[in-house]
Amino acid sequence: MPLAAALDVSHLPDYAYDWALVDVETSGLIARRDRILSIAVLTFGPDGTQTGEYSTLVNPGCDPGPVHIHGLTAERLRGAPAFEQVAGRIGALLQDRVMVAHNAQFDYDFLAHEFARARLCLPVNQRLCTLALNRRVEPPAADLSLASLAAHYGVPQTRAHDALDDTRVLAGIFRSSLSEAARLDVPLPLVPCPPRQDPRFAPKPPKSPCAYRNPGRPAPGGPLVQGMKIAVTGETATSRAELVARAVAAGLNIMSSVSRHTSALVTNDAASGSAKARRAIAEGVPILDERTFLGLLSEVRPGTPHEQQPSKKIPEATPPDAPTPSPTATAAVTAVPEPRRPEPGQSAPRRPEPERPEPGQSAPGRPDPEGPEPSRPDPERPAARRPARPFGRRRVLVLGGTHEEASAARSRVVELGGAAAINLSASVTDVVLLPGGELDRRMNRVTSLELPVHAPGWLGDPSAEPADAPARDGATADVLPRGGVIDLPTAGRWHVSASWAQQTNCEIDVVAFVLDEDEQVSCDGDFVFYGAPESPDGATRLLCDGPTEQSIAVDLAALPPAARRIAIAAAVDGAATFGDVGAVHLSLAPGVDAPAAAQATLDAATSERTLLLAEIYRRGPRWRFRAVGQGYDHGLEALVRGYGVDVE
Repeated sequence: MPLAAALDVSHLPDYAYDWALVDVETSGLIARRDRILSIAVLTFGPDGTQTGEYSTLVNPGCDPGPVHIHGLTAERLRGAPAFEQVAGRIGALLQDRVMVAHNAQFDYDFLAHEFARARLCLPVNQRLCTLALNRRVEPPAADLSLASLAAHYGVPQTRAHDALDDTRVLAGIFRSSLSEAARLDVPLPLVPCPPRQDPRFAPKPPKSPCAYRNPGRPAPGGPLVQGMKIAVTGETATSRAELVARAVAAGLNIMSSVSRHTSALVTNDAASGSAKARRAIAEGVPILDERTFLGLLSEVRPGTPHEQQPSKKIPEATPPDAPTPSPTATAAVTAVPEPRRPEPGQSAPRRPEPERPEPGQSAPGRPDPEGPEPSRPDPERPAARRPARPFGRRRVLVLGGTHEEASAARSRVVELGGAAAINLSASVTDVVLLPGGELDRRMNRVTSLELPVHAPGWLGDPSAEPADAPARDGATADVLPRGGVIDLPTAGRWHVSASWAQQTNCEIDVVAFVLDEDEQVSCDGDFVFYGAPESPDGATRLLCDGPTEQSIAVDLAALPPAARRIAIAAAVDGAATFGDVGAVHLSLAPGVDAPAAAQATLDAATSERTLLLAEIYRRGPRWRFRAVGQGYDHGLEALVRGYGVDVE
């Protein structure tokens, strides 16, 4: 059965590839821990002709996990081959093809780990996620699950969670999705796969989180208290591993960097000139030699557990030690194309160290204590639901105009209760044409789709919403202004996704920081970015679904007790700014394929290179989500250091 039955795309080079459609059933959700139980691969040529099919059960050598979901008991798997016995055949089907899967990063991560365990290279150079593709197409389906998309596209599904049947269903969904993408002239969200095929690949073991809140610095000559943040630098007579183990066993929090929240620095050479020693001197952090520190370890005082921490007012969006927000960043954010990846064999790029303040000076760009605070969004402003009329079901695409004009037009759409689109998709109901918009390459598709095109004045005197306007998936989501807040109804898994128009002159990194009560990371692993896409406990992950969208997935129930806030930011790599990038669409959903619970369009930034996009934070017993949109002119390294990450 051809992949493009509704529309032949074999003659369109942007849509014609050799494809390998994949589905795996697994013993759990964490690729570095769990195993593949069954796998199916279907291959297709550029013309949509099926060229191969293979499926097999896999004996994982461990408990098969949730049998009630996949139905694969230990008895059924007992005679199946181990993964290393079938890896060669699977690799041959994946070789020189684009791997396609529903939630492709999940399948790719499991394959990468299984191939690494078999000491083989995973031969996948590009992947395509049908979830990401349908987020671009935006069909009027109930959600983007495999079952809902199958129902929408009329694809029969007989055995859910059966790898072979799910792959055949995926083929039908992909056929229709590819057809819709070509009809809308939507670029395919192809992802260059990161260099994780190295057979030596193995994640670092997670650091055990400190159970105690930071009590601050010790009094001169006083004892250490559980929860104090301790850094170590230079040579020590005791091995570093033993020193750290003894400190952790005593209830101290060993950090890899020094900040103003560090309780003490342990070093035998305070004049060494190391970065940690210089920062400790600049911040007035107490310095202890090894002998003194070992003596204090024997009498560490009890600390306050995190769960007993009193409620604190949530701080403003400005990160600690970060430069002053750019005055033009009053409502914008942009999201992110595919993050920068090192070439195979290369390490992640080193980031330069920003300038440090001299002793006695304030950190660069921090608000002057004698001067007024910069304008900020109201931290507790409740989210206002879109009014039902006049734009309750409209999704409006703005074309043309300057960045400022387009931003103002999109803001007006939101004021009228509608949603502002940044890409042409099946959910767009109207187009507003600003000066120069007629030259936009998407206008040909707008004309062929017979979408209503309006002059800018339409936003000043809009017509009422048509009575027969179709209900869209996005129509049920809260539309948040900058600073808008909603309560999260559950402390489960949430996905914060950012998307933007395709870029040709820059790349953007989306990053996340898991922060404690001091607005600092507890360890460098709590900084999630393209080079380390998962926090040590697996609770926070970066998901890369294409060159114009990235997501941060957070399992709130799995966060350590110290976690008080997850800050999500984006940074432009190079000389470009967010004014060049344009609008960024932000969405919050309670699952990878669930309908959005909230959305925001953040695009008022001009000269900024770094943006705080959003944050998920504790407010008493609840978790809340805030669309931030705070911009900074500095680069990512200053933001990273402000949150206490040790940057080389």
